[in-house]
Amino acid sequence: MRAAVLGKPIEHSLSPVIHTAGYKAAGLGDWTYSRHECDEPALARFVDSLDETWAGLSLTMPLKEIALAVADEATPVAEAIGAANTLVLRDGRRLADNTDAPGIVDALAGIGLVAAEEVAVLGAGGSARGSLAAARQLGAGTVTVYARRREAIAELEPVADRLGLRLKAASWEEAVLAGRADLVIATVPKGVTDDLILDWNPDAVLFDILYDPWPTPLAAAAQREGVRVLDGLALLLAQAVRQWTQFTGIDAAPVAAMRKALYEAAGTVPAGQ
Repeated sequence: MRAAVLGKPIEHSLSPVIHTAGYKAAGLGDWTYSRHECDEPALARFVDSLDETWAGLSLTMPLKEIALAVADEATPVAEAIGAANTLVLRDGRRLADNTDAPGIVDALAGIGLVAAEEVAVLGAGGSARGSLAAARQLGAGTVTVYARRREAIAELEPVADRLGLRLKAASWEEAVLAGRADLVIATVPKGVTDDLILDWNPDAVLFDILYDPWPTPLAAAAQREGVRVLDGLALLLAQAVRQWTQFTGIDAAPVAAMRKALYEAAGTVPAGQ
């Protein structure tokens, strides 16, 4: 059986490391996982070319939104977010799913955070969508999004409405206040938060989706204040574990082996260790 990760660019993806380690640990010697560079116009053509030996696809940028258009059906979370990072191929059908949002929840549960009333999101790009869904799963009723462009925050309003969330828009200049929330999810690209200084609630948790380089200046500052921190590799692992179980049909993924392979490939250790 075969699976792969698609996107553009794709050569940096660590997904093959995670999935392949899982296959090896589970004794799935006939499974392979590859990477393929693919842009939006080429996705439908690529999926149409696959035969019954393909179990699923992991999708990264810029394919997450168009993935819904090539699927036969979608999970409620993928529909609510309006994006999918997973295509499960089974019995001639294509199921679109989004494992980013539950992956955030899974990773946070690993450090003991299972609920958050106040959630702050730094940035209003594509990764913010999954963050809103995760906040809803954690029990938040309101999420404050800090971004440079109010227009970008406005684009998240339909997602928040579908999730039953109240979205509060805040300027980037107000982001110092984000640290007072129970959970801060930083979704912005490398360098954007380097000069950002937050007024931290010592009981807060920071989930920074970046992992190269690590720690980010934001994460390092939070750790100095005693704030619990998760790195982006934790999300990469958690969302991949959910994909792995869907592709293989095996409920209990060999998470320890997958984590070990990922952090060794990245040349780092889990945040806080």
